[in-house]
Amino acid sequence: MAGKKSSKQVPVREVERIQTGVRLEKRLLKVLKGLAEYLDMSLGDLLEGIALHALENKPPFKPMTLEKAAQLRRVYSLDLVAADSHRLRDKDGSDAQR
Repeated sequence: MAGKKSSKQVPVREVERIQTGVRLEKRLLKVLKGLAEYLDMSLGDLLEGIALHALENKPPFKPMTLEKAAQLRRVYSLDLVAADSHRLRDKDGSDAQR
């Protein structure tokens, strides 16, 4: 994420994680998986980081990571933007927000 610090600088926080069945837009998931691979972290760690940054109104990515995200968006033809986030519907016509 924005400023990855070594474990020597920041104490480790133990948490309880649960498995969840989250539905995501197909191309968005491909971009997120690509970013996770680029950052050498799991998809879950990437999503946790994005969410925690968002909850503090902090940008989750450095400029280089944003450049990689832009490349991946082009590769996977991801043309969705933030303004689309509450207007998505599944191809079968059902509401994506369940």
